[in-house]
Amino acid sequence: MVRPRESYDQHLLDATLEIHPTPADLRWLQDVFGNSVAVAGFDRRGRELRFASHARVLHDPSMVDGIAVEDYARDYPFTYSSEEMPDLLRSIERQHPDPLREVDKWARRFVSPNGKTATLGLLTAMTKTIRDDFTYVGRPEKGTQTPRETLARQRGTCRDFAMLMIEAVRALGFAARFCSGYLYNPTSQERRRGGGNTHAWVRVYLPGSGWIEFDPTNGIVGNRGLIRVAVARDIYQAVPVSGTWTGAPGSFIDMDVSVDVRVIEPSITVPGTSVEPPTPLPVYANAMPAIPR
Repeated sequence: MVRPRESYDQHLLDATLEIHPTPADLRWLQDVFGNSVAVAGFDRRGRELRFASHARVLHDPSMVDGIAVEDYARDYPFTYSSEEMPDLLRSIERQHPDPLREVDKWARRFVSPNGKTATLGLLTAMTKTIRDDFTYVGRPEKGTQTPRETLARQRGTCRDFAMLMIEAVRALGFAARFCSGYLYNPTSQERRRGGGNTHAWVRVYLPGSGWIEFDPTNGIVGNRGLIRVAVARDIYQAVPVSGTWTGAPGSFIDMDVSVDVRVIEPSITVPGTSVEPPTPLPVYANAMPAIPR
């Protein structure tokens, strides 16, 4: 999963996927969430397995003031409509055990005990609290902390923070999904945490605006600086590279991942869209030389 998703705010202008050694078979499919997935098969040995994905994306960042919430959902608590609820239920269900309700208690901190709480204010406060109160520590090793572990340690990676927030908002009844993609600095003055690798954040469903991005690692509300690649109900459904290989147990040495994103002035427009220059055009190159786990 390395191909950016198409959307009204994210237009894929062109994309290539280079694989070495050349696969005997390469096919594309869309999974249950609409993510683009490339499936490669090989018929010969190689000294390394390298994936290089290059794409140009016309990105139209959304800001907090552009998020419109239906009147009935502007204050928490609220209930999703009967038309939406059947399709949102699996995204509301908790995925991690919380027998002592530690995540629940932490999530309730953002709810006013004296009446209604502004929905967007609640989610924004939670996003920024994780950024301010938790220590970001890069961890290239496989695996993700449970939300309870992240809460106890007060530290973690972007994927740890994303899973904590997902479980916290689900504890309050919100529909939330895990999002994996690429992070870039919209301007030279901005410095985000988690760049140089794939990045993880959260999408929460808000009536009136649909799925909205929240990046607890950087305190971002909206999609500014975030390029979506994969959206899933749980993190295990959005692994960028996965597969099996045949060889001696000691054949696997290491895996390297690098993501390079550049913002350039666009020289083209996309027919049928309202996006015109000088909207920034993020360009990224993603290379993963090694044998995938």
